[in-house]
Amino acid sequence: MQFFFPQTAALINWERPHEFLDKEFQQIAREAELGRRYADKLVKVWQIRGEEIWLLIHVEIQAKSEDNFAQRMFFYNLRIFDKFTKPAISLSILCDADLTWRPNQYGYNYPDCGLHFRFETVKLLDYQNRWTELEKSDNPFATVVMAHLKTQQITKQLGERKTWKFSLIRRLYEQGLQERDIRNLYRFIDWVMILPKGLEAEFWQEFKQFEQERTMSYITTGERIGYERGKEEGQQEQAQTLVLRQIQKRVGELPQQVREQVQSLSLEQLEALGEALLDFSALA
Repeated sequence: MQFFFPQTAALINWERPHEFLDKEFQQIAREAELGRRYADKLVKVWQIRGEEIWLLIHVEIQAKSEDNFAQRMFFYNLRIFDKFTKPAISLSILCDADLTWRPNQYGYNYPDCGLHFRFETVKLLDYQNRWTELEKSDNPFATVVMAHLKTQQITKQLGERKTWKFSLIRRLYEQGLQERDIRNLYRFIDWVMILPKGLEAEFWQEFKQFEQERTMSYITTGERIGYERGKEEGQQEQAQTLVLRQIQKRVGELPQQVREQVQSLSLEQLEALGEALLDFSALA
């Protein structure tokens, strides 16, 4: 909030605990019928002057623009007010690569009736021209934005990606962050700036050496996170193999296209497919 929305952050009493309203937001999301939905957070915080306020924080991670995005933002805001009689401050972070797409309002206007709904939007792409500002910032989200931008810029320059991945993770240590913060940001950068196996092995070796040179209590951060990711990937490979065998036993030999579809699924989707295929009787 302090990094992306400082004006709203200035309203909040940070000494009082915040509360994520997951149950309340799920009620809104279940009843919404406007199409695609993305990860949002509804949070209750307290203002400095003593009143509670609700924040609807939306992170739009899709790679392209969406025509009805502003309408969707309005709809969520309206449903929160309708169901809980609570006005929500709607905020949006756009991670796409389209400089021209900047939705920030929704409305209509007739002679005797009109509506104007405005919400604040942050475009991560704008920080490309504020790189020096990011480097000087001690806010952890400056590093998050840097990792996102560099991943967008160097999609095919894998050697350069490895260099930046090393630099950004090293930056976490140099800023003197708490161990928990380093772990969380480390994990984020590691997943966003994924490398081919050869370069990944080189990276881990170099970073292991870097960590050993630091006299810190969390020297093996990289090894632990690497192990956790390897464990997750191993579980996914096992699930893929099992589901493919089950489908093949159920409906016969699978076309390559179908195999590739299954291999592209997340672990959660594979588990759901493993349950659903019990009802399959044919490939279609």
